[in-house]
Amino acid sequence: MVVLSTHHLGARFGSRPVLRDVTLPPCHGGEVVAVIGPNAAGKSTLFRRIAAILPGPGERRLEGVRDADRAIAYMPQDLTGGAVLTVFESVLLARKQVSGWRLQPDDLVEADRALATLDIGELANEIPSELSGGQRQLVGLAQCLVREPQVLLLDEPTSALDMHRQLEAMRRVRGLARDSGMLVLIALHDLNLALKFADKVAILSDGMLHDFGPAPRVLTPDNLAATFRIRARVEPCSQGVPHLIIDDAI
Repeated sequence: MVVLSTHHLGARFGSRPVLRDVTLPPCHGGEVVAVIGPNAAGKSTLFRRIAAILPGPGERRLEGVRDADRAIAYMPQDLTGGAVLTVFESVLLARKQVSGWRLQPDDLVEADRALATLDIGELANEIPSELSGGQRQLVGLAQCLVREPQVLLLDEPTSALDMHRQLEAMRRVRGLARDSGMLVLIALHDLNLALKFADKVAILSDGMLHDFGPAPRVLTPDNLAATFRIRARVEPCSQGVPHLIIDDAI
């Protein structure tokens, strides 16, 4: 089973530090880890460091994999692209980037399966640039899933989705992690989605790791006040499910 940890990760943009000494405890395959924090907290930079896209100090450690770079699939926030490919072709291309360029029958099957998993098979012949933002996010997720990664990094994949699609996408990601043993790190702004679907939560603030652990322990009034500058609390709803209630800004 894959195990990911980071040790003193950092990154700079010019002379400005944007990620500082981030040490994530071991995250295990089968888990969904929500990475939360205010704007410019360093979430995207952390993902790019884990994906080895950005240089910087510190170390990313992956255990239980043969090829660390191929084991990781990264879905960025910005999914714009100029290539004129259909959705199916773009998903197939994503698979060939890790499986070799000779086309095999299994590649076509897996591309179809990735689209079906997200219920977007009807978009197969569409051009991604002509789709809505939410549809492009689902296509981007399919491009990640078709690679059959062991670690999936999703940078705000639900930001353009309506509430129904958010829940469906999160439910499918949660199921894939449990069924396949894949580790999912997902940057979220909706903290109730983190409460509902994440096994653990990492809070980033000012480029540093503020707290890490199970969602109910991490999403405390003190942590939310210190990082998001809000007065908020987690309380059970009428069905006994933990729910974040925001009272005011600080």
